[in-house]
Amino acid sequence: MKHDLIIKGGNVVFRDEVRNVDIAIKDGKISVIAEKIIDEAEQVVNAQGQYVMPGMIDTHVHICEPGRTEWEGFVTGTKALAAGGTTSYVDMPLNALPATIDRETLQIKQEAAKGKNYVDYALYGGLVPGNLDKLEELSEEGVVAYKCFMATCGTDIPNDFKNVDDYTLYAGMKKLAELDHMVSIHAENALITDRLGEEIAKQGKITAADYVASRPVFTEVDAVKRALYFARETGCKLHFVHISTEEAIDEITTARNEGQDVTVESCPHYFTITTAQFEELGPVAKCSPPLRSKEEKEKLWNKLIEGKIDMLTSDHSPCPFEMKESATNNMFEVWGGITGCQNNVDLMFDEAVLKRNVPVTDFVRMITANPAERFNIRNKGEIAVSKDADIILVDANQSYVVKKEDLYYRHQHSPYIGRTINCRVTKTFVRGNLVFDVNQGIVGDPIGQLVMHKKAEETVKL
Repeated sequence: MKHDLIIKGGNVVFRDEVRNVDIAIKDGKISVIAEKIIDEAEQVVNAQGQYVMPGMIDTHVHICEPGRTEWEGFVTGTKALAAGGTTSYVDMPLNALPATIDRETLQIKQEAAKGKNYVDYALYGGLVPGNLDKLEELSEEGVVAYKCFMATCGTDIPNDFKNVDDYTLYAGMKKLAELDHMVSIHAENALITDRLGEEIAKQGKITAADYVASRPVFTEVDAVKRALYFARETGCKLHFVHISTEEAIDEITTARNEGQDVTVESCPHYFTITTAQFEELGPVAKCSPPLRSKEEKEKLWNKLIEGKIDMLTSDHSPCPFEMKESATNNMFEVWGGITGCQNNVDLMFDEAVLKRNVPVTDFVRMITANPAERFNIRNKGEIAVSKDADIILVDANQSYVVKKEDLYYRHQHSPYIGRTINCRVTKTFVRGNLVFDVNQGIVGDPIGQLVMHKKAEETVKL
């Protein structure tokens, strides 16, 4: 048998072990895994001394096309994802215009994405005030999950995304439970964070520390507890995005131990940047929930090491340079979002596996297997025969400094510029196709395919 590609001699990371084996790929799928593959192949890649891992599935990405493509488009965003070792992602329903909240706007997003993605992709639908009767049609069109904000979001621009009120959250959960779908929640108490921000602004306080003070830990914990309570009442499956505090993780863990169907993610910036560093870095490090204290960061690390965090995601939330600028350096005025998807894998591999001895199998579960299972992304998430050949090579013996000119984002700003990372993604394969090489950069044309929810995919095949 002649294969399309053989990856030889790497330390292959499986679900529960690491083995030095060869991997053969045919027609986009993993066809053979063996200690030595002697068959012929169109291409052979020597992975000796490197980790061979399933590519990251980043389930929290904001691509702003259509409508705000000048912030980030599919081409630039997915180049960055590919360069960072991500082979599939789930695009959020907000920041693009129109927001993805019904069949029509979802189809607009699907059309805008065609032929522009370097990696495979799935789409979120939104839960917002006024679209309860549109949730089922979003499911029919193939969204893999739904997203809502308990924190204030959006603008007065027509068709922008809006945060839910308590009734919409409750009623939406009830409907999604009937549809057997999951809702992902940005959990912060909107009323308290908004009012605290107003009071602090009136006092002329505008620093990074002042911004963090306007969104204290308890506002995240309160929203988490309320969402969990509504979910118990409705039977809805929950996923909490970008959780930043130990106490919130504990509430989620307790609910799961009591039988609730709930998972949780966090992001690299909460493990690598503190409030004090935010003050030094400035607007590029502003996000919501905000970066926490050094003590809170270490508590979050403990929860990851204990296995209490299911997934790592980027929450890549890009914007033009001018949206990160303020004439008075007022942190309440600048855009709150971190540009970071190109440094998901290497940064957290360095910090978790190399520096804190997190087992590489645990790391891979957080970036691939768990997201694939939770979001029903089939044929992906692990290295196994018949699975999609979404594979990355990571060299744990290469160190490099993140440089502005090496970033593929439309706007090359990031809080990680200047940071030394002690490993490197050297190759990224999507369904067996090389899309990134550390020496060549991005390779070829966009080949990304839309991944639909299982039920919708089966309906399309019929």
